[in-house]
Amino acid sequence: MTNPTGATRLHAPHPTWWKAPLIASLLGLPLLWLEYGLIRSHGAMDQFGGWIHVPLALLTVAWALPHRRSLRTLRVVAACAALAVAALPVVFLLLAAALLAA
Repeated sequence: MTNPTGATRLHAPHPTWWKAPLIASLLGLPLLWLEYGLIRSHGAMDQFGGWIHVPLALLTVAWALPHRRSLRTLRVVAACAALAVAALPVVFLLLAAALLAA
């Protein structure tokens, strides 16, 4: 991107900076909501409550990073890590159910 004098700007905003955090939020937040409901209903927020905060913090980092092209990789890594941490308990539950059913 150039300015009116023809020189390039050092920190041009990335036009699609919002895609990775949006996809991670759309897939991860319902999982976190489900996990929070299950953990809260069993009174286990002391033991497992910290695992709810980790993906929320990673999603916050993915949304709050500056909109520069140079931070695109960090934004995608934070969004993917948030989604992975949010999906981990559900994957373990499905794996345990499959092993017990066999």
